[in-house]
Amino acid sequence: MRVLIASDLYWPTVNGVATFARNLAEGLATTGHDVAVVAPSQTGKHYVEADENHRVIRTRSLVFPFYQDLRMSVFPTREIVKFVEAFEPDVIHVQTPLGIGLGAIAAAKKCDVPLVATNHTMSENVIDNVKLLAPFAKPIDVMLRRYAEWFYSHACHVTMPTQAALNMLKPDDFRKPTSAISNGIDLSRFHPGDAPEGFRERFGIPRQIPVVLYVGRLDAEKHLSVLVQAARRLLEGRAFHLVIVGFGVDRHNLERLADSLDIHDHITFTGRIDEEDKPDFFRTATVFAMPSPAELQSISTLEAMASGLPVVAVNMGALPELCEDGHNGVLFDLDDADGLGGGLARILDDPQLAGSMGAASLGIAGRHDLSETIRQFVALYEQAVTDPSSR
Repeated sequence: MRVLIASDLYWPTVNGVATFARNLAEGLATTGHDVAVVAPSQTGKHYVEADENHRVIRTRSLVFPFYQDLRMSVFPTREIVKFVEAFEPDVIHVQTPLGIGLGAIAAAKKCDVPLVATNHTMSENVIDNVKLLAPFAKPIDVMLRRYAEWFYSHACHVTMPTQAALNMLKPDDFRKPTSAISNGIDLSRFHPGDAPEGFRERFGIPRQIPVVLYVGRLDAEKHLSVLVQAARRLLEGRAFHLVIVGFGVDRHNLERLADSLDIHDHITFTGRIDEEDKPDFFRTATVFAMPSPAELQSISTLEAMASGLPVVAVNMGALPELCEDGHNGVLFDLDDADGLGGGLARILDDPQLAGSMGAASLGIAGRHDLSETIRQFVALYEQAVTDPSSR
């Protein structure tokens, strides 16, 4: 089967959407499908490149000023239509409702190709990262939901990564069949084990004390200030080190907060890391923390669980589907630094509990293997291809 994946966010951009789109492309190609990806150019000009086992068609783009290291394609329809006419895909799978997504809709209509769509975002992902929009949060939320209804009405089937995501975003509004298909992770990469000798020293992570870990973007929507505040209270009476892996526009604010709380020596900010190092960060950790309320699944939380870590997560979004309170972790209320700190303390102070919760995380993560995600999407593509109403 020939599959075209269309995404405004794609490697080397680092976020959940880009990670999933690349994992999907590589997984489909590995199982024998002919896969191409349409994504914004990293230079501004059109070009085609090879990425592992598939092609990436880079459409002309401009720098997006509100988010670091991001480029957006504003009017890519002509480029996408031209490629679709040449590639003749059996199905187009759209990941984002922006310029690339709009161009993919136009190409699907013009070339009579079934269109499948996955929604990965909540309005908070936009509003929390553009401070000027905060006073207009409610009308913007309504506007974005109406736009989403219009955009996804062009697809023959809409997926989201969790049932909680479906429930939050009212799939009936899309007037299309919907289903929950996990983003999935590669369980052959993320599993319990020991980090290689010298790994902690490379990143300034002390030995012999527990590690609290966060992996993801450092942006306002992630509410990482709550984790830093919780760390300050948690350091009273116990030794541990907080490792924050990733980069984003909020890093400077978080470092200033750590300085003001006099705990900077107890935190490692790694910045951007090489993808091959990521599994070893999970293998250095004792517990994983996720304070972000705007998660429709959270790939990094899944990766932590597959690595055998207990989880302390905010009781919002889709996180309660992964973090089962008292079973494989602890849930806390939104922006409750005391609740987050209490959950971490409960696990750090009881190694036996940490071990049992980590084992429970392994069992839950085992249901999210990327191979099963690929199988479900292939079945959905085949259904779209054979159903005349899909066009």
